[in-house]
Amino acid sequence: MNRLALLAADLLDGAVVLGLDRHLHFHRLEDDHGVAVGDLVADRDFDLPDGSGDVRGDVRHRRGTIPPVSPPPVVIVAARNEADRIGDTLDALADAFPGAHVVVADDASSDGTGDVALAHGAELVSRNRPHGKGGNVTAAVATVIDRARDPDPPVFLLCDGDLGVSAGELRPLVEAVAAARCDLAIAAFRSRVGGGFGVALRYAARAIERLCGYRAGAPISGQRALSAAALRAAFPFARGYGMEIGITVDVVRAGLEVREVELDLAHRATGRTLGGFVHRARQLRDFRRVYREKRRAE
Repeated sequence: MNRLALLAADLLDGAVVLGLDRHLHFHRLEDDHGVAVGDLVADRDFDLPDGSGDVRGDVRHRRGTIPPVSPPPVVIVAARNEADRIGDTLDALADAFPGAHVVVADDASSDGTGDVALAHGAELVSRNRPHGKGGNVTAAVATVIDRARDPDPPVFLLCDGDLGVSAGELRPLVEAVAAARCDLAIAAFRSRVGGGFGVALRYAARAIERLCGYRAGAPISGQRALSAAALRAAFPFARGYGMEIGITVDVVRAGLEVREVELDLAHRATGRTLGGFVHRARQLRDFRRVYREKRRAE
C-alpha cells in the first residue's frame, strides 16, 4: 500500500491520499473558489460429414483486439450518484482504451458510486460534500495535470459517468486529437433524448459565439478530448455547469482548433419534469456566471 503526499497550493485544501491496491483515493479536495470499439472476429468451425447429408455450422464470435492509442489517454469521468451506470461506463472505457489511466471524479455521491468505481479498477477522487461539476473535475485533473508536460503527452478525455456501454463510442474523439486534426474534439449526440425547451442550450451556444466567435453545435457536451496544449489553456475549469462553455472559449481564444464529432451516445437524460426544469435552471445560472467571468477576462 503506497501513501503519497499531494500538494497543490491553489487547488487542494487538506487533501488526504489513501492507497488501495495501488489505486489513489483523494478526499477533501477544494477548487480554487472553495466551492462547491471492438471488432468482432468470427471463428467458423465447420463439422463436415464424411458422406452426404446436412452440414452443421458452429459459428462463434469473440471480441477482437483493439489497437491501443499511443500513449494511452488519461480519462477523467465526472460522476454524482451514478452507481447503476458507472460500472458499465468504466468497462466500456477499458475496452476502448487499453492501458488508459482512468480517474473518477466523484462529487460526494451518496449511492456508492465511488465503491463501484474502485471495484472496476479506476482511481477515485471523491468529495465529502458537493462542489459542482467544474470544481470537482478540476480537482481530479489536478492529480494528472503534470502529464500535460510530458515529452510525448497523452490525450486527455473528459466524459460523464452516465454513458454506460456507449462510452465505448468515444474513441473517435481521442483519435482526432492524437492525429493532430484538432486540439479539442467534442462529441455531439447523434440522437437527442429528453431535454426541455432548449433555452439553456441556446443560451450556451450564443454565449460561446459572443465570447470567442465559435459556433457550437454541442455547446455543453461533457464528452470531449483535449490535447495537452488545450488542457493547459482551459485549466482550471469554470465552476459548476459552466465548465464546458469555459473550456471551449479558452481553447478557441488560445488559437487552437476545435471540432465536433457526431457519435452514437446515450446518457441519463432529464425530461420536462419538475426535477428536469430545476436542473436546467441551475445550468442556466452557471452559464450566465461563466459568461460574465469570461467577458471580464477579455
